[in-house]
Amino acid sequence: MIFIVVNFTVKPDHADGWLDLVQPFTDATRNEPGNLWFYWSRAVEDPNLYVLVEAFRDDDAAVAHVQSEHFQNAMRELKPALAQTPRIINTTIDGTEWSLMGELEVD
Repeated sequence: MIFIVVNFTVKPDHADGWLDLVQPFTDATRNEPGNLWFYWSRAVEDPNLYVLVEAFRDDDAAVAHVQSEHFQNAMRELKPALAQTPRIINTTIDGTEWSLMGELEVD
């Protein structure tokens, strides 16, 4: 799978409305056939930092995502709300699901 984590530092006046701003993009991405997950989190120690954890089935699915109309629209619509260029980790890993954490197994 293609596993991606992106840090978005948003302008303070957009921080509380960020999830509303990205909702159309999020919904469209989650409906892509090759999307495995697309999760947003807000950093506890920095209210202006949002973290996106996403995964796509394979290279073809990731390319289709970046070439989609909703991705292109989001890149234009989100930019004015950003305080800095997002930071990204994009890598290929084996698997298509989350693994269980053996060190903290719950009965």
